Amino acid sequence: MTFHLGTENGGDWVRNIEQPLEKSIVQAAPVALQHLRTALYTGTPWQKAILETIGMWTLVEETFGDRKYRYMLLGEAFDWLLLAERLCADVDEVIPSEERERFLFGGQIPSIVNEEQFRDYLGQSKFRAYMNFRYGVVLEEALQLSAEEEVRKSHLSRSYYDDDELIEEAYVRLYQKSRSELFKRFQNETKKDRRRNLTLSDLKEFTYWLHKLRINLWDPARVASDTRKAMHQLDMLQGSHTGHN
Repeated sequence: MTFHLGTENGGDWVRNIEQPLEKSIVQAAPVALQHLRTALYTGTPWQKAILETIGMWTLVEETFGDRKYRYMLLGEAFDWLLLAERLCADVDEVIPSEERERFLFGGQIPSIVNEEQFRDYLGQSKFRAYMNFRYGVVLEEALQLSAEEEVRKSHLSRSYYDDDELIEEAYVRLYQKSRSELFKRFQNETKKDRRRNLTLSDLKEFTYWLHKLRINLWDPARVASDTRKAMHQLDMLQGSHTGHN
């Protein structure tokens, strides 16, 4: 399931993907960050201020401090929590640390809004890209974990030990090739520099690339079954996380 980007009121997200980064910084970052600081100064709840700022944001990537942030993966999937993390870091002194950690590490839409309100904050095109990220990265990771657990159970029933082959076999089940083969193909297709150290965003892009590959590999019934399996796995993970809070 892939949602494609369009144009939204208040800014052209697609156009800014194609703009030089330096021009985007001049046009976008100071205005959005000024809004964030002003909103906090005038008493807006900090989570609401963060969501408003995300809706205004148009940079697809930037360097902040000594870290490079890539918010749009392969031009389609919006890593909104990474942007939220970057914005929280910019106003770190006014956000209670425990609340910030729950917000960022919970991995879910803030409880102060429902999904419809969240869509209104992000705008149409960012919400589509957020859905791409949810299905293509979050749920794909959950599906991979589910496949690994299935392989592990099969190995245990035959008294096999856990090793790297477990992950390779899980990838073959989902994508018909081993992880190492798929990663080489991903690097070739996306023209990744193999001499550069991988970042977390690179790995998320690989996961999103795998999601798109899997959608094209299998028939709709298999895809729907895998989606349900991924949702079940994610529900269990989130339930376990909640249970430890």
